[in-house]
Amino acid sequence: MLTSQKSELLRNLLGGLPAGTAALLAKAIENDKRSGGHALPHDLILGALSPALTKASVRAPTALRLFSLPFADFLTADKAKEKQKGRIAPASLRAAWRWLARQLAPEAVAVYRAEIAKLAAEGKRDEAYARAAIFRAFAAREMREAIARDRKGARAALGGETALADAAEIALLLAAGAEIVEAQNLLPRNTPQLSDELLRALRDIHDRVAVNVPDAAPYIACVAMARLAHPWEALKLPQMVARQTQDTLIANTDMGLVGDLLFAMIERCGSAVRAARHPSFDVEALIGDLARFTALSSAIVKEIEMRRDGVWGKRLLKDRAAVAETMEGLMEHAPREILAMLPVLRTGSFGGGPKAADFARPVDEDKAERGLRYARLLSGVAPYAAAGSFGAAHKDALDEVSKHLRGYNEDVIREIRTEDPARRAVVERQFELAVRTTALLFSQTEAEFLARRAKAALQPAA
Repeated sequence: MLTSQKSELLRNLLGGLPAGTAALLAKAIENDKRSGGHALPHDLILGALSPALTKASVRAPTALRLFSLPFADFLTADKAKEKQKGRIAPASLRAAWRWLARQLAPEAVAVYRAEIAKLAAEGKRDEAYARAAIFRAFAAREMREAIARDRKGARAALGGETALADAAEIALLLAAGAEIVEAQNLLPRNTPQLSDELLRALRDIHDRVAVNVPDAAPYIACVAMARLAHPWEALKLPQMVARQTQDTLIANTDMGLVGDLLFAMIERCGSAVRAARHPSFDVEALIGDLARFTALSSAIVKEIEMRRDGVWGKRLLKDRAAVAETMEGLMEHAPREILAMLPVLRTGSFGGGPKAADFARPVDEDKAERGLRYARLLSGVAPYAAAGSFGAAHKDALDEVSKHLRGYNEDVIREIRTEDPARRAVVERQFELAVRTTALLFSQTEAEFLARRAKAALQPAA
């Protein structure tokens, strides 16, 4: 997870890109997001690119893009076993569009496409958006009536029950399209904070939707969640509407939808953490998933009154326990893998003496790779150990490795002047590993000091 300073630097850099470059990058980021990529901060990048794209009108309004506007924030590439409200598969969107264009209203869709293409070519962006709003209201009626009239036929046309459920949700959101687009315009992507003024404006939009399309009202908070830099702040709207602050009282109302989506995000991050297996795992991806998990799970507790025996409280405890179990297991492996990279042996008769660094054998590069990976893990997860409920296991692992490393560094410094060429090669490689591990677990300053000590130790030999 990027720090606020790095996030701001990234925004400034991307915001100044040429329009063409920004468009190409935006397309690549959107493709990565749809394919389920987790390594990049998609929303942050797209939000930073938005000014350049909007200013140059690079992303020309297309018929499908304008049709999808009210539910664009809910499209996801995450594969779920069953339909989840507030999550729409891109494949379902394509199926719904084909259904409209080929069966429900082929003539109306053809006219709409032609008019949007003409308006876009003439640069009449506002007119294109107004025309799309009219078509969305029409499409909502056609889809909802078709599903109510012949649900079985709609299921067959769309390709299954999940696609049908997504199409029904699309139709619902299209019916409230004008208000949802209003909420989207109110909250540009990556809005830094949900101020009281914005909250009151969202409440007003919610109340209007509650009168006109009641079932769509809870989605206003979900739009806010998708567009806020801190998505958990969207819980303020359900609390305002329900006049409740306790998780159980909100979860049991339709306004609990935003909380369910937040917990789904927490569970996806938790599942990604739990997927890490010794000895092979992607360190950076694991740290990123853990950072998102702890940020979301910690913030949601501060945002809403969470009962341990409540609906959401139970889910959170279960998720935290599962993540902690995985991380504790990795913490147990960390000292063994790092010590295997920097081996020692017992000195004295029958190995009864103190431990000393073992330079008798060349470095095992597989062990070196695993050891450095675990050193990066120990260092990278340190800010999240307490919030992730594995603080004690992390401290024990770090203490054991630190004690070993300090002794090992002293042995390396003493041995680095050896004149045996074969032994010298082993010592130099082990010294390199010790310096890198010192930088990871202690500090870059201490690693540089270790390097200066080695240089000074070599001076008499020179």
